[in-house]
This record gives sequence, C-alpha cells and structure tokens, in this order.
Amino acid sequence: MPTTKTPAGDHSELVYQCRLPLSTQTLRYLTGLISAHLKKIRSRWRKLPTGRIAVIVLAALRHDQRLADLAGGNDISRTTADRWLKEMIELLAARAPRLQRVLATIAREGGSVVLLDGSLIPTQRRTGLAMRRRWSAKHKRHGLLVIALTDVKGRLLWTSTARPARGSETTACRHDDLIGRLRAAGLAAIADLSFVGLDDDMGDPAVITDYKKPKGKTLPPAKKLVNQLIAAERAVCEHAFAHLKNWRVLTKLRLDVKWATRLVRALMVLNQHGIAR
Repeated sequence: MPTTKTPAGDHSELVYQCRLPLSTQTLRYLTGLISAHLKKIRSRWRKLPTGRIAVIVLAALRHDQRLADLAGGNDISRTTADRWLKEMIELLAARAPRLQRVLATIAREGGSVVLLDGSLIPTQRRTGLAMRRRWSAKHKRHGLLVIALTDVKGRLLWTSTARPARGSETTACRHDDLIGRLRAAGLAAIADLSFVGLDDDMGDPAVITDYKKPKGKTLPPAKKLVNQLIAAERAVCEHAFAHLKNWRVLTKLRLDVKWATRLVRALMVLNQHGIAR
C-alpha cells in the first residue's frame, strides 16, 4: 500500500493558550534571574526575550507541558527548550539553603522544633537494576524518596537528596546525619510513625513521633491525646508537600533522575519566596 507524507486536506499548525495560576511576581523573579545569568556569562542574544523564556519554563514546571509542544508553539527546537528548562532549574536550585544553615537560622530566631516528613516522587517504570531500587513497597510504585523540613507555619525550609524509594525514611535521614545536626543546633523534630527508631535516645529524643498502637490492643486515652496533638502540629507539613506538588512536573518525573534533587529544590525556592499561589 503506498504511503505519503503529504497531510490530507487543509493542514495548519494550531497554537493553544494555557492559563498559568501564578502571580506576575513569579514572572519578574525568573526574568530577573535569567537576565542576571545572561549578563554574567556575557550572552548577548537569545532567540526569545527573557520574559518569554520564563513563561516557557513555568509552563513546563507548573503544567508539565511537553517540551516538544512548547517548542513548536514558540518556533524553537525541543533541545533549546530543554536547555532553557535545565538552566532555570540550576539557577533556582543554587539558591536553596543547606541543612546546617537552615537549622542555625531557626535556632538563632528562637525556634525550638521543626517538622519532618518524607514524600515519594513517582518516576517512570523502566527495566534494569536501577528500577528495582526505585520500587517502594510502601506506595506500591516506582519513585524517589525526598525528606523535607518545614517550620511550624508550614514553610518548606530544606529538602534532601532524592534517593531510591526502596530505602526507608530513617535510612535517608541517617545519610544526612539529621539527628546529629538537630542536636548540634539544639532543636527537635516532630515526625510521623515512618521515623520511629530514627532516634534511640528515649530520655532526650531529637525526633518526636506518634505512639504506635500495639497489635490487638488499643492506646490509652493519654497517648491518643498526644497523637492528636502531634497530628495537629504536623498538618501544616502535609500542606507544604501538597503545595510543592501543585507543580505538576512532580506528578510523574519524566526528566532524567539525576535532575530530581535540583528540580525539587528549585520548586522549593519558588514556594519559599511566596511566589507560587
């Protein structure tokens, strides 16, 4: 059967518009970062203005728009759009605070506790040994595990390296020596049952978790009340992760996993500045 590459009928490319639920401050912030970066590297020309580049990057992050579609609608190549996206991720991630500085700032401002939680960033399923390490028995899917700290108001302060989801939250925290850093700063962390066993010092714990119900038994009223108080404190931490995942690029990570840590930190910087609604 003969084949042809000629489109049937009247063929024309259509470009559609998509609303970005972000403030104009977001656009100004990213545009400023790009302009300063171009000045630093002495790049005098880009195919599109810096404001247009910022819109393309925000569309890719907020709505997880396909880069090929964004490129076609703006008369650029897909590789150019991909380069701009990764460039912006690196610029934002470089502004993410490090753990020691975050804890020192909280202690200096008179804080006593932080909120600790972990979340799964789903990834695409592929074959190979690396994918086995990304299988989470808890969530029954492939992904990367990210640990985060928030303050008592629910503001994201720090995110860990994205690690294969086969490991537990306690293992991920031990990689970053979280207990030692909390004690050095004179702070404590409130966490859920996933972090039971992270701190074995029962007399002066650095991580406070819920009481676990014994199998076949019920908790006494006093421990139930403690669990309710901890859950009330941790609610803002859950909200922080929910706001972070409003960036749909985290719905299922299609970027190379080596970009996962920088991507999460870049999105955290946007939320930290109160830019995203």
